[in-house]
Amino acid sequence: MGDRKCCGISAAKLILSVLLFLVTGACVALIVVLVIRETDTDPEPQSQTYLIGVGRADCTGSAAEIPMMGYANSQQKAAGIHTRLYSRAFIIDDGNQRVLFVTADIGMISQRLRLEILKALQEKYGDLYRQENVVLSGTHTHCGPGGYFQYTLFMITGNGYVKESTEPVVNGIVKSIDIAHRNMKPGRIYVNKGNLDDSSLNRSPHSYMNNPEDERNRYDRNTDKQVVVLKFTDLDGDGIGMISWFAVHAVSMNYTNRMVSSDNMGYASYLLEQDKNFGELPGQGSFVAGFSSSNLGDVSPNTRGPHCINTGLLCDYLNSSCPVGGTKMCKAFGPGEDMFESTRIIGHNIFMKAKELYATAVNEVTGSVQFAHQWVNMTDVTVQLNDTHTGRTCKPALGHSFAAGTTDGGGDLNFTQGAVEGDPFWDGIRDALLGPPSNETKECHHPKPILFSTGEMNWPLPWHPSIVDVQIITIGSVAILAIPGEMTTMAGRRLRAAVKKELEAGEKFKNPEVVIAGLSNVYTHYITTFEEYQIQRYEGASTIFGPHTFSAYLQKFTNLARAIAQEKVSELPAGPEPPFFTNLFNLMPAAAYDAKPENTSFGDVLDQVNSIYRQGDVATVTFVAGNPRHSGDIRDKTFVTVEMYDNQTDSWAVVHNDASWETRFHWLKGSNRRSNATVEWYIPSSAPSGQYRIRHFGHYKQLNGLRPVITPYEGSSEIFRVVSSFYHQ
Repeated sequence: MGDRKCCGISAAKLILSVLLFLVTGACVALIVVLVIRETDTDPEPQSQTYLIGVGRADCTGSAAEIPMMGYANSQQKAAGIHTRLYSRAFIIDDGNQRVLFVTADIGMISQRLRLEILKALQEKYGDLYRQENVVLSGTHTHCGPGGYFQYTLFMITGNGYVKESTEPVVNGIVKSIDIAHRNMKPGRIYVNKGNLDDSSLNRSPHSYMNNPEDERNRYDRNTDKQVVVLKFTDLDGDGIGMISWFAVHAVSMNYTNRMVSSDNMGYASYLLEQDKNFGELPGQGSFVAGFSSSNLGDVSPNTRGPHCINTGLLCDYLNSSCPVGGTKMCKAFGPGEDMFESTRIIGHNIFMKAKELYATAVNEVTGSVQFAHQWVNMTDVTVQLNDTHTGRTCKPALGHSFAAGTTDGGGDLNFTQGAVEGDPFWDGIRDALLGPPSNETKECHHPKPILFSTGEMNWPLPWHPSIVDVQIITIGSVAILAIPGEMTTMAGRRLRAAVKKELEAGEKFKNPEVVIAGLSNVYTHYITTFEEYQIQRYEGASTIFGPHTFSAYLQKFTNLARAIAQEKVSELPAGPEPPFFTNLFNLMPAAAYDAKPENTSFGDVLDQVNSIYRQGDVATVTFVAGNPRHSGDIRDKTFVTVEMYDNQTDSWAVVHNDASWETRFHWLKGSNRRSNATVEWYIPSSAPSGQYRIRHFGHYKQLNGLRPVITPYEGSSEIFRVVSSFYHQ
């Protein structure tokens, strides 16, 4: 009995020991499995810190007499300020490489601007910022001063190469880069995207419909509605800036406008910066909001569409003309009752979508910063069309439909869109004045009937560029394509898809976000698909390197993307450098001396304000003025202030200036060298009741003996009251 008890106890211990051993073994095995599983599983994406710098600077050029760039309308010369123009710079550095992206409130980046800016950056920073890693893009406002080109065609419409117009743009862009460079600090980047409806319309739907049906069926719209946003924050998560891309022309302000204006894209920037820099005047505050152009070639903001202004009927679908008056009578309008309201509506729509995407951006950008750049002779690119056929690009030429203009701004002569045959009358005038196009050029551009064979016109300088930048910068999985012109909707879609495919073939890019930055680095007019080119509306007639222009760009950009994906950028040939001409001409006469009515002084009030206004009214005052050109470099200055009296400090505080949406500064050139300046203040509903005054600042030029002397002046309206109601005051 005793032995059995002893053995029973020993057996129990043995069983417990075995069980303990088995449990311990199972635990060890489980731990090993978990460790192995953890090792084999891809790690969660880690947050990445970049060095980020943002900067903004005034780049407003002369506000008087300089032809505006965009509509090529000889009557549209600057005569005041609606809103100021700004350059916005964004620098991103991953610790090994950095890129610089600039979006500026100008019509486009010309080759001359780019070369001037790169030269200035080289002098300041050495090789830190150079052609490979710097992208310069224009918002495409049509209401900024021109005169910053080095090719004859653009110099004709811009009165030559005008230093007083070019230098403020160059210096303003460089200053924005300087500010971004000084402000660099660790931060994070997020990407978001969404759709914006009711803010764009395809102005050449007939051309778009010529694209393959199966391709069109992949999209439910004939314009891109996508808004892409990059959000920049510091390490505490506080926002420091944003870039947004949306495809729409900045032509809400039409060619009748004479005031410098940043148009709808600039107004979107204005609104977001005012929102983030609350209480600051325009152009001030640390948050920088850049709204960049994209593949806007056939995209209009005039959402009511084209109508004959003399009958109210729809324009002809095929050639956008009217039975009486032709293309000049066919104009697109909307969505507002006038261009100011349309600018406000479209700009506000873009702002609201970007603000929403900025606020909800949670997809963090991680990965290295890379870039690839080449110069390409676009007059001689062989394109592989398929396994057996090739095509080639052509010397630049513009077709007859170029002279017809668009529904956003038609031409004055009897040209129509969609012309595939020349006009003997205009061809005869061209041949007599400029010479006929060669048979080779005509054949190369077919079916385009050539109006100007600009690639064969070199007096006094070449009429069009031939050496063009192609460039891609990548920030993590975000790829930005710097497009040297205005790419149409479908061309942009094809290019984005092709570049995305090339990047995804590499190991580092998973579902990359590809965006198009239009009007970048050099201006070469339009870029349509081969199918759209056949229709020869304005965009096709303005595709200057011929029917295979887009295919050439597709080939070049996919090569850049492949080099980035395969880490073979260093093997890319740089290509032929563009020229930097020194013998430029200037057709702008010097500003005349100023005169004034007898018994007055510059700055005196000619038409006084009322004594009292309600919120929502317009306060107007007119001054004896000098020519605004005599104020020289007007960056970071103002012609106008609206000031409110502060009872507590017994002082006047500036509440608006000439960069404010609420003010309009009109300069009227009169006879006998006299001129007036009229200031309008559109009093917002949020304006506090109180005492206000409007002040005007300027310069006048007069002779002192034989020496011209420029003298500053200023003037002020009488004090007036703003009230919420005329009753119970």
